[in-house]
Amino acid sequence: MSAVFDVAPDHLAARARLELLFDPGTFRPIRTAVGDGVLSGSGRVQGRAVVAWAQDGAFKGGSLGSAGGDTIARTIARADAMGVPVVGFPHSGGARLQEGAAALAAYGAIFRAQAQATVPMISVVSGPCAGGAAYSPALGDFVIMTTEAFMFLTGPKIIERVTREVISSADLGGAKVHGANGVAHMVARDDVEAAEMTRQLLTYLPDRVGGQGAPLVPPADAPGEDPGDVLPESRRKVYDVRELAARMLDRGDFLELSPKWARNLVVGFGRVEGRAVGVIANQAKHLGGCLDAAAAEKGAWFVDMCDRFGIPLVVLSDTPGFLPGAKQEAAAVLRHGASLLRAFGRATVPRVTITLRQAYGGAHIVMNSRDLGATLTLAWPDAYIGVMGARQAVELVRRREIEAGADAAALADAYEAEHLPVRVAAAAGFVDEIVSPSETRDRIAHVLELAKT
Repeated sequence: MSAVFDVAPDHLAARARLELLFDPGTFRPIRTAVGDGVLSGSGRVQGRAVVAWAQDGAFKGGSLGSAGGDTIARTIARADAMGVPVVGFPHSGGARLQEGAAALAAYGAIFRAQAQATVPMISVVSGPCAGGAAYSPALGDFVIMTTEAFMFLTGPKIIERVTREVISSADLGGAKVHGANGVAHMVARDDVEAAEMTRQLLTYLPDRVGGQGAPLVPPADAPGEDPGDVLPESRRKVYDVRELAARMLDRGDFLELSPKWARNLVVGFGRVEGRAVGVIANQAKHLGGCLDAAAAEKGAWFVDMCDRFGIPLVVLSDTPGFLPGAKQEAAAVLRHGASLLRAFGRATVPRVTITLRQAYGGAHIVMNSRDLGATLTLAWPDAYIGVMGARQAVELVRRREIEAGADAAALADAYEAEHLPVRVAAAAGFVDEIVSPSETRDRIAHVLELAKT
């Protein structure tokens, strides 16, 4: 579990990373006498109490010993007892070889403290992390990496010795790798930007599970542009759902998470009338907005996290369905799709679903449909909802007529006009209300206001 790294001379020291996080002059260290390459303490971030710890990568190669592990575990437990977020700056080659089982036990104590914590946990990875040091960030809620950082369970030298595979640290576990696989939720240029990202992320998070102690932010107007104008005239053309979402959020601010992972699903934070919301949206720019195994996994993680911290959800649905194919079945799309269904089905936070253009089949259900427990289901006037698209539907139900020479396109047009317009679903009660794009933000705000009473 251990590896030794050369520490780049431009890496900020542990103390400097903590000072970048906290408001100037507010950091107060604790357990400094223990030392052992770990510095911990508390301070304020934009006036709010936060606990943090940082490892010194230059101290014995950043290896973790029993004393340093005890400091980290106690710091996490202290944050949990106080009911405040905890930020960690891991920079370690793993367990200290000289201490043997005692170093492994130290990691066990850290992992247990993380598993039991009920407060937000953010890991900022600015240097190398191997073995247990790489597990720890993944056990938390959010991971921010700098472009020069890397994480892996087993380092390149051991991999080469065991498998004869030659690979660099960056290609094995760099920010690009973990940004694409979902381990890292945000990637920063350097320590300074990583600290700013952490400070921004904390503004959306409560002090602990259930939304307790959520930061109060004054309400602000949306940009004033009609979100419906983002949609192209042709249904065959794509658009960026992030631009659409921004037009419904305070100041147009949208903090996207994991933008390189499962790009056909967008997740992130924004605000509506000052209240933090989680946004989950199909992205037409990638795979036409189809859901797949990776998108379902990403969505399930995000919905579970928002529900855990009491953050309401805004769901922007525009999807032709799940991506078909043998690769998807082999990627366990059934299991991951079920995880997203389970996440929405169990969620207790207010959640509003807006169908923008289309929602078909299982993808309509999994994107927080009415009967999956949505608080409110809205749709824009030109949206379509059905079991599948018109062409696919007539190829199934009118197959013999088509084989006999009937015009498949005409049959599809007739089916579409009769069965798919959103007014049909609304008339049957499967959509609560058809609203114009310009009305949507107001309806979301109303649901969130009622949820506070």
